[in-house]
Amino acid sequence: MKEQVVFSDLGIIEYGDAWKIQENLLKEKVQNKSASAEAGVGSNLDEQDPHFPLHHLLFCEHPAVYTLGKSGKPSNILISEYEMQERGISYYNTNRGGDITFHGPGQLVGYPIMDLEKFYTDIGKYLRNLEEVIILTIAGYGLKGERSPGETGVWLDALVPGRSRKICAMGIRCSRWITMHGFALNVNTDLSFFDNIIPCGIEGKAVTSMEKELGYRLPLTEVQENLRRNFELVFNCELTLNVKCSTFNGL
Repeated sequence: MKEQVVFSDLGIIEYGDAWKIQENLLKEKVQNKSASAEAGVGSNLDEQDPHFPLHHLLFCEHPAVYTLGKSGKPSNILISEYEMQERGISYYNTNRGGDITFHGPGQLVGYPIMDLEKFYTDIGKYLRNLEEVIILTIAGYGLKGERSPGETGVWLDALVPGRSRKICAMGIRCSRWITMHGFALNVNTDLSFFDNIIPCGIEGKAVTSMEKELGYRLPLTEVQENLRRNFELVFNCELTLNVKCSTFNGL
């Protein structure tokens, strides 16, 4: 049987609120795995309760925000906190991997909360599969996504000096093989916000969007639908829509 992944569209949501949802889901699943181990249960307790699904995929957009990964360098931020406040841009130090990036309207952000023990215990493979989901999605619009050696994410003209540009950033956290954080695909994103940072801490490489490459704005819901379909294909799973989950309450 294919693993069941519950899909939820959080809409436009503050970064901190989305982070709280992820942390709550991860905490819940880690606790259930620990309880399963202590009870000598062969499978995760989540699997026995339909109200607490084992895997989630969250989609959202964020108001303008810069986020710095746990291995990131503050020197890659080229704008002061005062300037951020003046422009209404939030800022967070996060516990994901990677360096500095931007999230904002027109960007499709995906947060898979998945127990990799039900798929494979290989973080590198997980990241390559996330990249493959994006590569397949933008290919449907005639864009050739590629991997850049030693750099996570999806690029265009990855190996062409002076032309390499990033279209999707990635950064994750994993605890007891349960993932959180994820990817940010620039669909109709205002790219001028990236001028205030050294994106992902990589100098000399540009950032792009589907809109910039194609010359027109795309319906975000259409891109979401294509991405969901490719997620199911790459991870050999089945997405089910919106179930009630106590972890989402109280925000």
